[in-house]
Amino acid sequence: MALAVFSSVAAMGQSSDTQKTDWMKELTDRVELHGYAQGGYSYDNAGGKTTSTYNLKRTLFWAKGRITDRFSFMFMHDFSSVVQEYYLDYRITNDKAATVRLGQFKHSYSMENPLSPTMLELIDVYSQAVLFLAGEGPDPLNGVNYGRDLGLMVYGDLFDNKIHYELALMNGQGINRKDGNSDKDFIAHLEYKPTSNLRFVATGQKGRGHAVGTAAWNPGVKLGDDYRRDRYSVGAEWKSKELNVRAEWLGGKDGDVGSMGGYVTTSIPVAKGLDIVASADYFDRNTDMEYYQTNLTGGLQYWFFKKCRLQLQYTRCMSHFTDDYDWLQAQVQVAF
Repeated sequence: MALAVFSSVAAMGQSSDTQKTDWMKELTDRVELHGYAQGGYSYDNAGGKTTSTYNLKRTLFWAKGRITDRFSFMFMHDFSSVVQEYYLDYRITNDKAATVRLGQFKHSYSMENPLSPTMLELIDVYSQAVLFLAGEGPDPLNGVNYGRDLGLMVYGDLFDNKIHYELALMNGQGINRKDGNSDKDFIAHLEYKPTSNLRFVATGQKGRGHAVGTAAWNPGVKLGDDYRRDRYSVGAEWKSKELNVRAEWLGGKDGDVGSMGGYVTTSIPVAKGLDIVASADYFDRNTDMEYYQTNLTGGLQYWFFKKCRLQLQYTRCMSHFTDDYDWLQAQVQVAF
């Protein structure tokens, strides 16, 4: 896309200055460029071994283009990882009631998964349940997919924006991979916003996965198996100048193994740009084996410029399948 734009500009070498200016104005009016980076320091003593390291977690850049008043595109790349998103949107209705999306994008399961890491409170970003059930974190059965998949989605806002819905048919195999079986995953996301501060959310996913690995907590699923993969979640969020709090309960089934968990996360402004952050997070990967862990987090974040912030957090991790451990993290975020 960039080469095509620059070639077109070069080809206008014989045009007048006015024509060049109009072309550049048209380009800047229709294309938005954004990006952010998150990096910092982490210390933990998990497994009786001390780990201390600096890290660069994310360096993302994306372009959003408006082709017409109904037709737009999105491309996102993480320079510390892989291409994350590429999709086309087409608004079917005159209002926001129905838009169709085709490509690779963040799927709609859970409240947290569709949200940007730049706005979530925790340095580790997502709760344990979302990391596992939404595919945001390492899942030996399905790989690491950053909560994204390839597919088709219809979404929109109804009744003066009080109802938001998303209905998607996805591969279920994750990013940058073709489907491993002929089944597709159906994902539904429904939000009700009685006021501008409050929203209630219910989501669900039904499909069949294709295992790209094995997991100790799910011995019944072997490499290459097609297995049942269902999900559900219910939650609520309150956002105001005095308090932001989000709570959600999630559950799922992978093969014959059930999992469930939930979290409550809050940020409380205490001074200009300064918030107290706290979270309680529980997740059981196998309810029959009691393969669970509870994380309690407290910390501070300071917004020093728009979407830019400094974060400091301590987490106590209490596990049923390994020794308890401590986790200290610091991070700086710069975004535009």
